Amino acid sequence: MKTQKKQNGFTMIELLIVVVILGLLMSLVAPTMFSKVDSTKIKTARAQMQMFETSLDTYWLDMGDYPAKLADLYTSSLPGWDGPYLPKAVPDDPWSNPYSYQSPGPDGEPFILLSHGKDGKPGGEDDAADIIHQ
Repeated sequence: MKTQKKQNGFTMIELLIVVVILGLLMSLVAPTMFSKVDSTKIKTARAQMQMFETSLDTYWLDMGDYPAKLADLYTSSLPGWDGPYLPKAVPDDPWSNPYSYQSPGPDGEPFILLSHGKDGKPGGEDDAADIIHQ
């Protein structure tokens, strides 16, 4: 009489059931996780603009006026420049678009900083809305 060896392992049906369950779980969890990414990018843009404001104010104290462009915070050949006022060159916003900077601002503010958000275009709503710091 021959004895059959019992094989250990999973059947194809068991593996398919596990794959289906994992797929269902991912379809429930993924949208929540990806929505958090955009809100984090908005918070990052606001934090970067706050850092720029501090650097701009320090520049203003040294030079008596705000710079013509953000790049002047990192490097400049102007007399009296005591920088760099940023630890490295001006980064792009979290969506890889350059920040907009204007000094003086359109309504008499000393300056205005702007990120056009996720879509990189003026205006927009929700994650694509402009982020303005003045």
